Amino acid sequence: MRRKFILFATLSAAITATLQGAAHAAPAAEIEQRPCHIAAPNLYPMLDSLALHDPGARAIVLNVDGCIAFRATLDGFSPDTPMIGWSMAKTITAMLIGELVQEGRLKLDAPAPIREWHGKGDPRKAVTLRHLLNMASGLRHIEVGDPVEASDTNQVLFVSGTHGMAARAIAAPLQYRPGTWFEYSTLTSIILSEIVTRTLTPSTDPKVRAAAYRRFAQTHLFGPAAVTSAFLEFDGAGTQVGGSFIHMTPDDWGRIGRLLIDGRAQDGTQVIAPEWLALMKAPSPAYSGYGGQLWLNRPGGAAHGPGLFRGKGPDDAVGMKGHLGQYVVAAHGMGRDGASHDVVLVRLGHSADPQSKAALAAMGDIIEAILPAAARSPRSR
Repeated sequence: MRRKFILFATLSAAITATLQGAAHAAPAAEIEQRPCHIAAPNLYPMLDSLALHDPGARAIVLNVDGCIAFRATLDGFSPDTPMIGWSMAKTITAMLIGELVQEGRLKLDAPAPIREWHGKGDPRKAVTLRHLLNMASGLRHIEVGDPVEASDTNQVLFVSGTHGMAARAIAAPLQYRPGTWFEYSTLTSIILSEIVTRTLTPSTDPKVRAAAYRRFAQTHLFGPAAVTSAFLEFDGAGTQVGGSFIHMTPDDWGRIGRLLIDGRAQDGTQVIAPEWLALMKAPSPAYSGYGGQLWLNRPGGAAHGPGLFRGKGPDDAVGMKGHLGQYVVAAHGMGRDGASHDVVLVRLGHSADPQSKAALAAMGDIIEAILPAAARSPRSR
């Protein structure tokens, strides 16, 4: 069932807004919904609210057991529009690292294959692939600076590091003993992308490097997962900007989210090896709310807060989070209706704090409405 909304304020609200000098038309929204054999209290009103009452929302998709229960596109976007995931790209980078580990081309607990770190007396040779995946490398990094232009990430992505992002990231000195300190770092994910590229080709030609990465991602991840819209961006050296710059349609972001439940695509194809997915879901020793380039539904402690939600949904739910409110949450468990469900919820948009945090909290309410907090996945027991 499809509904088209052109939203207007109620008369009283419009009068009030006009008197305050702040009357604005809300964006048009196109909404589709299906029952999908799921019974959850107030589910569709909650989804409507997430889509229609958040001015920054661009797309919402709820997939339950392979059925699109709800899809909304707003503000001139369509279901066929590839949308940037920002830091959700980090999880895709980890999936590609996992493919190379499974093939025996990379080793998880050996020194990371970054030749610049292997000189005599360089303490960075102690950094392993696992440390990088867990955001616990110990490399010095400022993700969000004050002022904002002081951040390492902004300097590399948008100012002086665009030609060779990996080189700038690799040059960072060690600040903490590897494995002991959690430091969320986009540049760490770019290092992981560079490791993928160096493993695939010895070439220094940016075009050759980018082509090798695209082929590998297509054959090992996007193709088997039935993702058709993925657009990857590369820096001037041919390194995929694996911490930030991947674009997909909302449904394709949902297909990547589906892999986070059991590693399988919707047609049953095993895309992510179970042991690698288990590693991605294992808490970082430095912060329990984060795994291998993946956010976990764990408390996380006072220093960093929860990975996803506070007391909502199964505790083994996982998610991808990106700048300006890009979110994909995946969970499996026993629903309130007494049936087992696979649930993937996607929210894409352009919302700064606190709107983006409010959107994530609303997603937690939706997950909780379907799979309550006690609904621990049988697969994780």
